[in-house]
Amino acid sequence: MPLSYPLAAKQMGNHFAMTDVSSDLVFRRGKEVGKAVYQNRPLSQAGLSERLFALLFSGLVYPQIWEDPEVDMEAMQLGQGHRLVTIASGGCNILAYLTRSPERVDAVDLNAAHIALNRMKLEAVRHLPSQGDLFRFFGAADTNHNSQAYDRFIAPHLDPVSRHYWERRSWRGRRRITVFDRNFYQTGLLGLFIAMGHRIAKFFGVDPAGLMASKSLADQRRFFTEELAPVFDKKLLRWATSRKASLFGLGIPPAQYDSLITSGDGSMASVLKARLEKLACDFPLKNNYFAWQAFARRYPNPGEAALPAYLEEANYKAIRNNVDRVGIHHANLIEFLAGKDAGTVDSFVLLDAQDWMTNDQLNALWSEITRTASVGARVIFRTAAEPSLLPGRVSISLLDQWTYEDEASRDCLARDRSAIYGGFHLYVKRAA
Repeated sequence: MPLSYPLAAKQMGNHFAMTDVSSDLVFRRGKEVGKAVYQNRPLSQAGLSERLFALLFSGLVYPQIWEDPEVDMEAMQLGQGHRLVTIASGGCNILAYLTRSPERVDAVDLNAAHIALNRMKLEAVRHLPSQGDLFRFFGAADTNHNSQAYDRFIAPHLDPVSRHYWERRSWRGRRRITVFDRNFYQTGLLGLFIAMGHRIAKFFGVDPAGLMASKSLADQRRFFTEELAPVFDKKLLRWATSRKASLFGLGIPPAQYDSLITSGDGSMASVLKARLEKLACDFPLKNNYFAWQAFARRYPNPGEAALPAYLEEANYKAIRNNVDRVGIHHANLIEFLAGKDAGTVDSFVLLDAQDWMTNDQLNALWSEITRTASVGARVIFRTAAEPSLLPGRVSISLLDQWTYEDEASRDCLARDRSAIYGGFHLYVKRAA
């Protein structure tokens, strides 16, 4: 569950500038993330929990984004000439947006590992020889020559800081880039969390990969009801998930845990059960690559089922033609928007970042969004709980300049194949 990206740290930058992601920032564990997460005294129980989360979040969290870009593009009515600002995450969303030929995509993130991943993805699109090579690098598991392809085609074009990130060696002596020789999507906090979920299910006698044998939605629901659902009633699982740290692997900080638990019956196990049920049962496996990653631990092969938009052969030419329209910024989103001219952004993609924020941060963010938004601009975001978190927290004078699209928001939530959020929200800028 990629519930993501803090907005309160204070650094800005430009694409490929050394001041943008300096080497000390890349490896300074937790400090900048902590500025966005810390809300309690350091030695309090809540404060210690926040600091543990910030430490874990300072490395790679999301090897892939866990929001559905197809739904996002429809909600934004994304098309030629559009200028959008998005949180970067794993970068699948950015490349998917290029299929609609927008004029400009500015992707912002505080996590230095995500910045390195996104910059590497852009250079891979530019310089890997073919669409098949791109799929083998980012879509296939156990392709043991991907690191050689990196050395030959990508590394010579990569900025020094990102290159240092991917070529740094672990305690085992392996370069970080060699994760693409195995299965990149089983790495990062999210990958490790999913792996732990599989181990726990197997401990109770259930193999989640068994869902992949389903031939229909009825089969999928039967497997969930008979095999997976009972696991969430186990006392050990209910106890474990009652601890906030249990969901750090999903990128859920302590404050967001409190919001998430309000959408269930008071237990986190019931919330997770409901979200997994939607992922397992509401979409045919042939249409949902999120379910493939969650249950099969890989993407489908070409022709086997749907792939992320940037890995579909039909989209390759458009993405490669438009890749120079992307800017990757290691920056605070509020300050990044402050550097933009008024009325110059048509769409904003906030993922679930606002779930992290204080009222002051929300008002600062929406002040900049409102200032930089063009007439008719669209803002989309997700929340752990169902309702929009803005009413009562963002000033009326700001919200009165926007229209909340309730019906469209509910429709987008229902069609979001990632299936893990409580709410999807669409706001549209009113004419003055």
